[in-house]
Amino acid sequence: MQEEVELTREWQEKVVSPDKALNNIQPGMTIFLGTGPAEPRTLVKRLMQMESGNLQDLELLQLVSFGDAISLEEIKVHKYRLKTFFSGWVASEAIREGRVDLIPSRFSRVPLLIKSGRLFIDASFVQITPPDESGYCSLGLAVDVARHAMKQSSLVIGEINSDIPRTYGDSFVHISDFDYLVQAQDPPIYFPRWEVVEEFDRVAENVASVIEDGSCLAFSLGPLYDALSKHLMDKQDLGIHTPFFTDALMELAKSGAVTNRNKKVFSGRSVASYAFGSKELFSWLDKNPFVDFQPMEKVFDPTFIGRNPNFVSVLPARKVDVSGRIALHAGKGNIAAGPGEATDFVNGAELSYNGRTIFALPSRNIKKEPNLQLSVEQFPNQFSLREAVDMVVTEHGVAYLQGRSVRERAMALIDIAHPDDRLELVEQAKKANILYQDQIYLEQTGKLYPADISTQQTFKNGVKVRFRPIQPSDEEEMRKLFYRLSERGVYYRYFTPLKAMPHNRMQEYVNVNFEKDMSIVGVVGPPGEGHIIAEARYMKYKSEPWADVAFLVDEEYQCLGICTYMYKLLMRVAKDRCIQGFTADVFVENKSMLRVFEKCSKRVDIRMEGSSYFVRIPFDQEDGECAMEAVDDNN
Repeated sequence: MQEEVELTREWQEKVVSPDKALNNIQPGMTIFLGTGPAEPRTLVKRLMQMESGNLQDLELLQLVSFGDAISLEEIKVHKYRLKTFFSGWVASEAIREGRVDLIPSRFSRVPLLIKSGRLFIDASFVQITPPDESGYCSLGLAVDVARHAMKQSSLVIGEINSDIPRTYGDSFVHISDFDYLVQAQDPPIYFPRWEVVEEFDRVAENVASVIEDGSCLAFSLGPLYDALSKHLMDKQDLGIHTPFFTDALMELAKSGAVTNRNKKVFSGRSVASYAFGSKELFSWLDKNPFVDFQPMEKVFDPTFIGRNPNFVSVLPARKVDVSGRIALHAGKGNIAAGPGEATDFVNGAELSYNGRTIFALPSRNIKKEPNLQLSVEQFPNQFSLREAVDMVVTEHGVAYLQGRSVRERAMALIDIAHPDDRLELVEQAKKANILYQDQIYLEQTGKLYPADISTQQTFKNGVKVRFRPIQPSDEEEMRKLFYRLSERGVYYRYFTPLKAMPHNRMQEYVNVNFEKDMSIVGVVGPPGEGHIIAEARYMKYKSEPWADVAFLVDEEYQCLGICTYMYKLLMRVAKDRCIQGFTADVFVENKSMLRVFEKCSKRVDIRMEGSSYFVRIPFDQEDGECAMEAVDDNN
């Protein structure tokens, strides 16, 4: 009890007014400030207001300029100089005008810059919780490099704020580490949720479609992440290793999708350096052992990130060009990832087993201008490591880039551009010799692409197949499927002994006018590494509401029921488009194809024509509604 009394007296004796604490500042000092909601607002506001002679020629160092207490008007008259590692938020305009200094650096290297003395710090202003009975305070909302800054400083001032959460992890500092304490007169900064418009919701849905159970994720700030969390709530055993913990992550954790069970670093716990969000988030984080707050060298270091398997770095992009180069967001109000943050987490994903990097953006900006362009060289804030970009996602789909040539990348990215922009992109890429000069691109292919019929099915032996309409960028995969077929397989499908499928023929095949025809492909393998193993197609007759059908299944995947499933799927699509029946030509030897038709159609009319059957299948209300379980077939 006596120790508690002495401890209470010790820390209370250190509590002074902001003015008295600031009287210890000397001209020319470099002062470290906490970031965002960890900004000691009472101290910084008073620093901006005071006219004392000692407060001259001061250099303020803040990792990320997310606070609101630093007055740009004061910076304009050169009373103080601000240095920051991030060009977003309020500092961006001042950086362009030369009134704020930007320090280009990967965030993982900032701790070493401070510890080595390359960034010399004279004083530190940090926000803390009230001390516990043992004299320990929590750094609360930001555990970045505050401890390193405090150790370097000859003057350390703590601003005690009872409204911030007592967070766990490497977040505790003792009251004896402070020279002075100031009672906060201002609440912490709360960040409202971002409004999620339809385009961002569809982008987030597509991102979630390629994130597998057991993945470890990094979140940042902005509408993409607010939209993404709700689309991840049906996942299992997700892990979190992230710079920022937000309301969106809180909701994802509450859903039960986050267990951190598969993480190798901080297993069982979510890891972050910062918390940005609402009062509800701060209350939830208070004394919550599920979230560990760790310094930057552990959160941003790619070697720490990469120890977690299946690490997925999801990053927002401003613009993307047809080769996969990225322009990140820039400008006043920017709260998205900068190059320093992006590089660390992209490298971490590269080191992670089965890790991947996803850049996501709407296909057009709010001015309805294209976000996918021929080149991004004219845009600032570039992330130029196109070799590290695994996927690009828009509301129109996912472009898988790894292992693809520049030409193949261009076609994949054009496939997810806004439909009204695709034809122009093709023409631009042809002029730049990125695409073949004879490249075909039907305008109807993009504008009428029926993404809503995409689905997934599990067949015999646990084989999972994703089905979607064919795309022009499927040319190479369809060629590979053709060359995997036996002579008999080729003959069954094309009714001629084809030996080759060159570009000029295959590109016509993959450009489908969905206004009258339909082609659905089956894909196996993980997202980004999948291969086309099947195709089903109908071609509508010009003179009547009927269509001719044909099927193709890799011989390694026959006898699993894939052809049956695709036939039923194709039939439903055709009926929705007012087609009244199918016709098909089937070789006499291809008995299994006949069994597929007879299994799933109430009426099948067959007549012999030479060495093949001509099959006519008028649709009935019950056609296509046979049992969904797989049946044996050879197609």
